[in-house]
Amino acid sequence: MKLPFSILLGLVSPLFAVPVYIGTNTGGNTGSKGIYQADFDPVTGKLSETKLAAEYRNPGFLVQHPTKPILYACGQPNKSLDDGTDSVAAFSIGADHSLKFLGEVSSSGKDPCHVAVDATGRVLAVANYGDGRIGLIKLTDEGMPEKVWFSYRNNLKGPGTNRRQEQSHAHGVYFDKTNLNLLIPDLGLDRIQVFHLKNADVNVDSWKNIPSEGMPLLSAPGAGPRHMAFSPDEKHAYVINELDCTILAASHSNGAFKPIETVSTLPGGFEGSNSTAEIEVSADGRFVYGSNRGHDSIVVFARDAESGKLTLVQHAPCGGKTPRHFKISPDGKWLLCGHQGSSTISVLPRDPETGKLGEAKQTVSSPSPICILFAR
Repeated sequence: MKLPFSILLGLVSPLFAVPVYIGTNTGGNTGSKGIYQADFDPVTGKLSETKLAAEYRNPGFLVQHPTKPILYACGQPNKSLDDGTDSVAAFSIGADHSLKFLGEVSSSGKDPCHVAVDATGRVLAVANYGDGRIGLIKLTDEGMPEKVWFSYRNNLKGPGTNRRQEQSHAHGVYFDKTNLNLLIPDLGLDRIQVFHLKNADVNVDSWKNIPSEGMPLLSAPGAGPRHMAFSPDEKHAYVINELDCTILAASHSNGAFKPIETVSTLPGGFEGSNSTAEIEVSADGRFVYGSNRGHDSIVVFARDAESGKLTLVQHAPCGGKTPRHFKISPDGKWLLCGHQGSSTISVLPRDPETGKLGEAKQTVSSPSPICILFAR
């Protein structure tokens, strides 16, 4: 007897489930207790209900080690540190997708908001929004955070065009593919700071590899650079500006930038309150996506591979309120969007050919999601 295709699909598709981890805001009345986990089925587009994977305070942004089953989160320490700084924690990922707390170290600053691991898995970078300080943390051969190797704060005064720009507010950290450059969007200073590393293997045991400053990429006054994303070949970079709701496109070569154009993330005539949050370039480099908090949409642009310029494709409803973070699935057919305002995650179908997003196929509850990570 042949089983109906729908039944066969139900039997087979769970084998393809991908673990998803969610960083959250545990403050106030959010009801969150730490890092949450769900399973995503790329065949059906179904996301399971979220469940608590590990308790931790404000595990805002998450990243996985490039080769090991270790998850890192920036947040607030279980036990207050002597210098009053916040923390970066490490968790092992179990075969059942559970998380086990391994340890924590200082983030070297206050209110950490973004983390990245270099290609060798030897260094973790963290951006501290509160005091604008960035930190480079040495990782052991086992992937454990060991110590702050380098810490820096830009003491320039902010442009003052926005109340959030009185000083440096580092909002992201990104290693390029050469592993020789660290890029830091700074919302407070309207610039993307550049640090050059002298060795691609990031020899943290050598004082000779202390990063040196490069020429920053400047945004418009009052723009507020938040996050950035590269084209697959890294010939172009795209910076989403939180305060003036724009995307800055720039050419890129070995940590050097040249502005190309700046485009709005909002439709013409929109007069409501809005700020932007996340940006991502599709894996094939053909499309650029950004989130609007207020308009509650994902803006979609087509990207010209030669010039780097963007052409508006769509403003897609995101399926909830305040889209803080989103992530395109590994197969490129779905986009998961986390809504901090409505405490939900929506699954939006994505057409890889046109780049367009469809209406939310499913929405599940998730307390104050602010980062979504597809685990490997």
